[in-house]
Amino acid sequence: MPFVANPLALSVPEPAFEAWLRDSGYLETLDTSSSSLPTSSASLPSSSSKPLPPKNPAAAVSGVISPVFFFLRTLASLFTINPFAKLTPEDFTGETPSWTLRFVGDAGSYSWPGGPSQARMRVQENVRRYARNYAFLCLVFFACSLYQMPILLLSLMESLGVWELLRFCSDKWELEEKHPAVRTILVCAAQFVILAILYLSNLQVALFCTTVLSYTVMLLHASLRNLAPSKHSLGTDQHRRTYQKKINLPSK
Repeated sequence: MPFVANPLALSVPEPAFEAWLRDSGYLETLDTSSSSLPTSSASLPSSSSKPLPPKNPAAAVSGVISPVFFFLRTLASLFTINPFAKLTPEDFTGETPSWTLRFVGDAGSYSWPGGPSQARMRVQENVRRYARNYAFLCLVFFACSLYQMPILLLSLMESLGVWELLRFCSDKWELEEKHPAVRTILVCAAQFVILAILYLSNLQVALFCTTVLSYTVMLLHASLRNLAPSKHSLGTDQHRRTYQKKINLPSK
């Protein structure tokens, strides 16, 4: 039987559907409704009864291995997630979330995801929420790598000096108007010199370490950070807003 199109059926684009979920708060509801680890009520003995020895040793071993396997499966799924799949340029234009209240939070703001699907949802949503925070952390890690490699820092300063010297000579002798071919040759030579200096200073090592460390921190934080704020964070934020209203300060 051929499929007949129904004019009453509405097709909602995925970005619009996700925006509706985000605005209505259903993402937080889906995140909090998922359990962190699969547990069985039969495997948890009651406090009023004495624990009975397992009748089937294989079932007892399976009850111990199942949470471990679930943990490893969720951990392995983190390496298959594309955290930038739903990231847009508009996520970098907004206001930076608070580092203490929203980005870091308290102990109740973190929990192990309830499965690969929840981990994917958390990572992609938190990367969008805290894109500016993660970008700033990446700059901090790169600055720390420069502090550990002073030769590279000096090489970057030398590269800037070479480029400024080329610009000064080009403006003084008017190479762009009178001798464009000479200016092009000097620009290519300066680029080659700068690349050689940075390569010999192990810039690639600093970039690799910064990328690996930043990506690992971002992936762990985004997967463990709950989408819904904790009660303590909500109370602290509400208290801050009330205090700002009393002293007539604009809310940040």
